[in-house]
Amino acid sequence: MTIVRTVTALLLDLSNIVGGLLLAGLLLQEIPRVGPALGRLTGVLARAGVVIGIVALAVGGYYLIVHVTSGPHVFHFELVGIGVGVALLRDRLFPRSAAVRAPATAPLSTGGPGGAYPDTRLPPQPGPATTPVTSPVASPLTGASLLLAVFGLIAIVVGIQGLFTPDG
Repeated sequence: MTIVRTVTALLLDLSNIVGGLLLAGLLLQEIPRVGPALGRLTGVLARAGVVIGIVALAVGGYYLIVHVTSGPHVFHFELVGIGVGVALLRDRLFPRSAAVRAPATAPLSTGGPGGAYPDTRLPPQPGPATTPVTSPVASPLTGASLLLAVFGLIAIVVGIQGLFTPDG
C-alpha cells in the first residue's frame, strides 16, 4: 500500500508543477533570457494539458476524500491540485463560458496605445477627463488571465513543496 500512496502523492505533486507551468506560461515568457525557452516548453506541454488536468483533478479529489474521511486534516496540496485540474479543464467543463471568453468573430479596433480591443469595449480616448496611457506595450495578461497565471505560480511552489514533504 505504501508504493501506491507514494506514486499517487508523486502524481499529485508533478501535476501541480506541470499544470502550474501551463497556467503561468504567458507570465513566465516575460522573464528575460529564459522566457522564450519556457514558452516553447509550455507549448510542448500544452498538448497534454487535458491529461494533466484529469490527473490533477482525480488525484487531488482522491486525497481530499481520504483526508476528509480518515484525517488528519485537508492539506493544501490536494486543494491546489483540484484547482489546477479545474483550471486546465475549464473549457471542457464549462463550454458555454469558453465561447464567451474567446469570441472568434469579434471585430477588433486598434484604437489607443494598448493595441487591439474588441469593438464592444473600446478604451476611453485621451481628453481633458482622462489621462493618456504612457506605456506603449500592452500586457496580454489582465483580469482572469493574470489571476490564472499567478495561481499557476502558486501551484508550482506547492508542487515543489509537496516533493519535499514526507508522505504519511
